[in-house]
Amino acid sequence: MAAAAAAAPGALGALQAGRARLVAACCARLGPGWRLPGSLTGPRVGPAMWARGWAPVAGGSAPRRGYSSEVKTEDRQADPEENRGIVVLGINRAYAKNSFSKNLVKMLSKAVDALKSDKKVRTIIVRSEVPGIFCAGADLKERVKMSPSEVGPFVSKIRAVINEIANLPVPTIAAIDGLALGGGLELALACDIRVAASSAKMGLVETKLAIIPGGGGTQRLPRAIGISLAKELIFSARVLDGQEAKAVGLISHVLEQNQEGDAAYRKALDLAREFLPQGPVAMRVAKLAINQGMEVDLVTGLAIEEACYAQTISTKDRLEGLLAFKEKRSPRYKGE
Repeated sequence: MAAAAAAAPGALGALQAGRARLVAACCARLGPGWRLPGSLTGPRVGPAMWARGWAPVAGGSAPRRGYSSEVKTEDRQADPEENRGIVVLGINRAYAKNSFSKNLVKMLSKAVDALKSDKKVRTIIVRSEVPGIFCAGADLKERVKMSPSEVGPFVSKIRAVINEIANLPVPTIAAIDGLALGGGLELALACDIRVAASSAKMGLVETKLAIIPGGGGTQRLPRAIGISLAKELIFSARVLDGQEAKAVGLISHVLEQNQEGDAAYRKALDLAREFLPQGPVAMRVAKLAINQGMEVDLVTGLAIEEACYAQTISTKDRLEGLLAFKEKRSPRYKGE
C-alpha cells in the first residue's frame, strides 16, 4: 500500500482516508451487546447440535439436562463461578462421523447466530460428543446425490457458517479429540486456538477427491503455518497426528489422550477458565485488533489498535481494574 501511495501524487491522502474507513468499519464490527435468548445455555438449536453453558440451576444443585433426538442442552451447577461465561458448542452426529450435511450446517448457523449476540458469553469451545471424531468434513453420501448445480451453493453455505464462527467476537477454542478432516479441520482453523489429543488426525484431504478445500482451508491454513508448508499439506492430502500438528504450528497444545477420550476438551476448559478473569470488552477488542491487523500493513494495523484501545477507555471495567489494583483485590468486571 505504501508503494502505491509513493507512485501516484496525492495518493497518500486517499490511503489515509481508506485507513480511516477501515478502522471505522472494524470498530463497527464490535456490534451491540451480547444476549442469548432464554438463558446462557440458550435454546435447543436442532438435530445434531447442542450448546451448553454453565450457570446456577434454579431450585437445586443437580444438573438439568434436556434431550430431544440428537439435541442436548445442559446447565451445570458444579463450580458455577469458575465456569460462568463458558459456552460449549458440540456436534453429535455419530452415525455420519459429524460430517457436514445440509441440516447440520443449518443448525450450526442457527447456534452461532444465537451465541453472537449474547453479552454473557465469554469464551466458546467447539467440540464433538462423538468419541474419536471431531468432524469428518462433508457428508459424501449426501454430496453424491447432489447435482453439480447444487454443490457450489452448498459449499458456499459451509464456508459462510465457518466464517461466522471465525467472526465471533469472543475467544473460540477448538477441542480436537479425534478425526478432523477436510471441512472438519477448516472448522477448527476458524477458531482462535486449537488444542488436540496426540491421537487425533488432521488434514485437508480434498485433493484426493479431485477438489480443493472450500471452507476457507486454502486461506486459513497458510496463515496458520506458512504458505510453503500449507501447499505441501494440501498438495499431498497428508494427514497429521497431534504431535505432528503441534510441530508445524497447526495447534497450540497437544495432550496424551485419556481414558475418557476428552483430553483436548479438558485442556480447552482450562484455557477458557484462564481467559474468564480478564475484562470482557478488552477481550473482544483485542481479538478484533489482532484479526483485522493481520490483514493489513503495519501502519494500518497500528491505527486499528489505537481505535480498538480507545473503545476501552470509557468503560466501567477499566475504572474497576484500576480500583481493584489500588485496593489489592480481584476486579469484578461486568463487560461495561
